[in-house]
Amino acid sequence: MMGWYGSGMSGGLWVFMGLFWVVLIAAIIWLVVRLLPSGARTGGTPAVPAGSVSPPLPSSMDVLDGRLAHGEIDLETYQAHRAALVAARGGK
Repeated sequence: MMGWYGSGMSGGLWVFMGLFWVVLIAAIIWLVVRLLPSGARTGGTPAVPAGSVSPPLPSSMDVLDGRLAHGEIDLETYQAHRAALVAARGGK
C-alpha cells in the first residue's frame, strides 16, 4: 500500500497542477504589467492616446501679453520686453 488515504495523485494530475500554477502566476504578472501606467513600462513619459492632440504652447509674445493683462508687469516693462523680443526675431 503506497498511500495512507488512497493511491495518491497520478502523474497526469501532477502535470495539470503544475500547469495550473504556471498559468495562474503568468496571468497575475500580465495583469500587473497591463494595469501599470504606460510611462512606467517604457521609462519615459506616458504616451499620448491615439487621436488626441495636445494644445499648442503659447508664444513668447502671448506669455508677455498675459503677464501685462494679469498685472504682473507694468507698461514700461512690457514695452521694453516686447521691443527686445521683436529685435530678437529680426523685426518680425
